[in-house]
Order: sequence, then C-alpha cells, then structure tokens
Amino acid sequence: MSDESHHERELGGQLLAAVSRSFYLTLKALPRELREPISLAYLLARTADTIADTASVEADVRLDCLERYRALVRGGDDVEPLAALLRTEFCPRQADAAERVLMEKFAAGIAWLRSMPPRPLEAIQGVLGHIIDGQMLDIRRFPADGQLRRLASAEELDAYTWLVAGCVGEFWTQLCATELPAALNPAVSVTQMQQWGARMGKGLQLINILRDIGEDTRDGRCYLPCPASEIPPEWRKWLQTCVEHLECGLRYVQHVAHGKLRYATALPLLLGIQTVSKMRSASWDQVLAGIKISRLDVASILAQAAIACRGAEPLEKLYRKLAA
Repeated sequence: MSDESHHERELGGQLLAAVSRSFYLTLKALPRELREPISLAYLLARTADTIADTASVEADVRLDCLERYRALVRGGDDVEPLAALLRTEFCPRQADAAERVLMEKFAAGIAWLRSMPPRPLEAIQGVLGHIIDGQMLDIRRFPADGQLRRLASAEELDAYTWLVAGCVGEFWTQLCATELPAALNPAVSVTQMQQWGARMGKGLQLINILRDIGEDTRDGRCYLPCPASEIPPEWRKWLQTCVEHLECGLRYVQHVAHGKLRYATALPLLLGIQTVSKMRSASWDQVLAGIKISRLDVASILAQAAIACRGAEPLEKLYRKLAA
C-alpha cells in the first residue's frame, strides 16, 4: 500500500523528477513525514519561478500573476482565472516540456496545498511568500531593456539570497521540528539550526549566482554589487562568503540525528561544495562559460555520502575531501 497521497501521486513522480533535476535525489531520500510537504513546496516554488522566468511575457503581466499567485497561496478562493491565464499565455511559451506541464497543473498544485494539515500548510505559505517576494524584486530590478544592471550593495545581495533560498533552510528546520522532532539533535536549539539552515540556503543560492555569472551578465543581470570592470575580484570575494555559508551548512547536517534525513540534507551541501571546488580552480573564461559538475561526479558523491552520512566525523571528512 503506497503512503503517497492522491495529490502526491498526481504531481509527483516524473513531473517532480523533471523539474527538480538533481534535487529530486534529496526529495526521494526524505523520510515520509517530510517528503510530501517539502515536495509540494518545491513544486509550488518552481511554478512561481517559471512564471517569473517566462521573459517572453511582459514584466507587468508576470508581476500581476505572481501577486495573484501569492494571494491564492495565502488562501484566496478563485483559482481558475489565473490557471486559465497560465494555460493560454504561459504554457505555449515553455521550451521545457516539464515546465509546460507545471503550468497546466497549476490548479492541481493549489488543491494539493489546500489538502495540507495546518502546521505544514502554514510553513509552506510562509516560505512561498518570501520566495515570490524575491522573484518579484528580481523582475523589477532587472528589466529586459538591454542594459546591464547590478545590485547596489552587499546587503541587497544578502537579503536576496535569504528571500529565495535562506528562508528555505528555516522552513526545512521548522518542518523537522513539528513533523519529525526526534530528527534534530536536542543538544542544539531549533533557533540555532534555523540560523545554520538559512546560511546553508544562502550559500547554495550564491553557488547558482556565481556559477551563472556569464549567462546572467549577458542577459543584463549582475547580482554582484560592483561595476562590470570589478566583477572578477568581487566574484572571488563572494565565493569565499559562499564557503563560509556552507561551513554553517556542514554544522547543520552534522546535527541532524535522523539517518535518512541527514543523507537527504547532506546531498545538496556535498554537491555544492564540489561545485565550489571546481569554481575555485577554474580560469575566468571557464567561469564565464559556466561551471557544472558531471553526472559521474554526482554518482560518486551519492555513493560516498551513503556511507559518510552514518556519522558526523565521516561526513566532515567527505566534505573536506570534496572541498579540496
């Protein structure tokens, strides 16, 4: 007998795997108590991401759709007008088949959200509100007019990474504390775990920003708060900040007491620090072309993590090895 809900069966599986890519490995490894709410939160966040990233739709329309989406997440009733708009205006513009299906299934995603028990529902509503705020900020800051724009300060970049990813670390910890409380080491407070989780999320988002610096600047976006001539040294500085965030992520994972959850939480951290290692050793031309880790690297990390995640010390040893 499957422990999946009707909604999870309808929207999970192939669609979830296609839109989450490597993060699907984490979602499938989660304990049952956390898998459904985190999978749903991920799908809903990817839906918002697809709306925000459909550049062929006017910015004002995307902003209006995100506003309406946020209202529905908070409990608004009338799903169909926005669902119809996404089917007619956004579905045909998706080059990726999975993202097209995600737009088609919008109403089903909202129905799944409304089936959640009160505590997971409140947590998902909170994290999605922050993520949507970050995406709307992004659209307003970077109009597609051919000009290169940048963030104004380090504080703006830090706030952005919290809005779109750091808040996820706090959400993740909140769910663990309410749905699987024995999963966290009681020697460390939930507040401390949320702080470490937020920094891990910000570090993972910084990886995305630093890895995509070439593509983003060609598209008129620079998340680094510096003139174009100063991007390489600024990039190195933020790479070090990224490492400092991931160190907090290591402490976070080491204090997850549940073995299956520790493995699921460690995977993005280990894949992230391997990516950082490759970025550290890359030439600037390689950075601009985009840095990725290979499928062979991913398979190797999965195999090593299955053993290393049995304890805090072997996990740290693997982390240091991948960072070297």
